[in-house]
Amino acid sequence: MSQDGHGFPFVAPAVRVEQPLGIFYLCALPASLLLDTCYSHRLQAVRGGGGQGYRLEGAQRSQDKRRISDIGKYISTSEMAFPGTIILSANFDMESGLLIEDEEIRWCVEELEDCSGVVNVRIPTLQKVASIIDGQHRLFGFEGASEERLNTLLPCAIYLDLPKPYQAYLFATINSTQKPVDKSQTYELIGYNIEKESPESWSPDKLAVYLSRKLNSDDASPFRGRILIAAANDIVLTRAQARREGQWMVSMATVVKGINALYSSNPKRDAYALSTDHGGAHKGTRLSLNSVEDRSPLRSLYLDTNDKLIYAAVLNFFRAVFEVLWEDVEPQAFIFKTVGVQALFDVLKRIAVDAMQKKDVSMQYFLDLLAPAGEIDFSDGFFVNASGTGRSVIRTCIEIKLGLKGIDETPLDKRAEYARLCGIEVSLMGV
Repeated sequence: MSQDGHGFPFVAPAVRVEQPLGIFYLCALPASLLLDTCYSHRLQAVRGGGGQGYRLEGAQRSQDKRRISDIGKYISTSEMAFPGTIILSANFDMESGLLIEDEEIRWCVEELEDCSGVVNVRIPTLQKVASIIDGQHRLFGFEGASEERLNTLLPCAIYLDLPKPYQAYLFATINSTQKPVDKSQTYELIGYNIEKESPESWSPDKLAVYLSRKLNSDDASPFRGRILIAAANDIVLTRAQARREGQWMVSMATVVKGINALYSSNPKRDAYALSTDHGGAHKGTRLSLNSVEDRSPLRSLYLDTNDKLIYAAVLNFFRAVFEVLWEDVEPQAFIFKTVGVQALFDVLKRIAVDAMQKKDVSMQYFLDLLAPAGEIDFSDGFFVNASGTGRSVIRTCIEIKLGLKGIDETPLDKRAEYARLCGIEVSLMGV
């Protein structure tokens, strides 16, 4: 057994797979072995002093450091799983990219008697001779993992002597044909079967999905039947149907993100912390996040599992929004679009601070507060920009009318328009 923890030659059983592009071998290899023997675009993992841990070295122009860091945090959780294959091309020199012909260091396969399609993959040394075609972020996420996690077996598809042009072709094909998962669908999957889990263990995302679903089905909710969900359903219209019928809809992702922001400034951080067993009386529950600094206005309600009050705040705010801003407005107005709903959640986040201090999240409280914003014409051409800027414009107009922002705090080149929309006399603007 060498210092790196692997005995060489390292041998692992594999299944031979023949496809039009060529033959590859499916097997499971320890993460630490892959870190020792694989590289990606000259990026490599190097063991630390005494053979403990790894650090990344080399050019990193094609690596997303933040993504690697996020995966590293996920690896430490109790729910870690990587069923997807890491695709490797073995027997190429890391420096020159040339095919390695030295039999002493080449990866190879050994046929097994009476085992059709099953072989042994033989890795003779710890030299880095395998290029990562796909899966580099998954693998390098193990860089700072514990020794226990470094023993994790990862499924691999290994090509031997695959020419560089074919490696590039395979990489391009994989990454161009994969379609990103819709964000709303991701949230739906996060919330799958959530009712069978203890609410005390719900991550910010899970709670937000639960509350969004409730808003979508509650008779008292102005969002009822208007939140687009990813799964096929008979509950709400599709976006295409809504357009044909002249109705407004909003995505599940928009509502989930808006709710999340009320009690978590970093939902991913909180989810990792909840699923990582650090021991203690409150492990795996929201109370375990007490030591995490977060100034979101409804944070204390989230930590105390006071989900009813969070829901009441969101529901009553948007009931007030419906009466003041939505009821008599055309469905095409920008206040109904994604940027409009995002802006409204921004306003709720800001006024929730005072609502919590006054211990009042009633509909009447929000009605009284929002009343001045009812004078804004959200069909005005000034709101045409349906982008991040449009969100800012809508939020700013509401904040001005609510006295949360002064006209002198707006950009000088847009100040006259804000004044017009908010009914402020130009002579009083000081410009």
